[in-house]
Amino acid sequence: MDVYEAVESRRAVRAFSDEPVPMEILERVLSAAARAPSSGNLQPWHVYVVTGDPLAELKRRATARALAGDPGDEREYPMYPADLTSPYLDRFSAAAAQRYATLGIERDDPERPQKIATLNAGAFGAPVVLFCYLDRAMGPGQWGDAGMYLQTVMLLLRAEGLHSCPQVMWTMFRRTVTRTVGADDGLALFCGVAVGFEKEGVTHLRTGRADITETVSFIGV
Repeated sequence: MDVYEAVESRRAVRAFSDEPVPMEILERVLSAAARAPSSGNLQPWHVYVVTGDPLAELKRRATARALAGDPGDEREYPMYPADLTSPYLDRFSAAAAQRYATLGIERDDPERPQKIATLNAGAFGAPVVLFCYLDRAMGPGQWGDAGMYLQTVMLLLRAEGLHSCPQVMWTMFRRTVTRTVGADDGLALFCGVAVGFEKEGVTHLRTGRADITETVSFIGV
């Protein structure tokens, strides 16, 4: 699989099979992803790979919190700006409506937030979740580095025939995650990434992307 194919086929999968992911593949992917760019070569990320019984117990605890209507732990960073405006708000709204309609959750469903949280808490059935942490001393530049690192991880997973779904939702249950992985208090949870083989026979969604003319300006051409 070449790079263009990996980029084109990467999407947030929300239905995984229970087929185990070989550990040697994860080790190969994470070793190669270390070549991702990072300013000053700080490599600020720290990843915990959770699978097997520990992941099953984490899913159980997070799902119990979601079903109980737990609003989650206080945010350490905002998922989105509070004053999100067009065109960003338009893109967000359209994608959210498409995404959860595909999962059978309609926008006017009064239990929509709880259903969304429950699905996320189960990592959509994925047998592996990667939890990416950063040292609390790191700044915006290093958070950007972590994004580039995780994109590299997800593209390499595609090259191995695997799929993924980045989940910022796990920050809602960050205390539960941290108890599971044993992360130091000096580390902040950035996000989780569900990993596995896509479940067959499930309708999947590819959200649209803005035209290049909306996001790119060519100067001097």
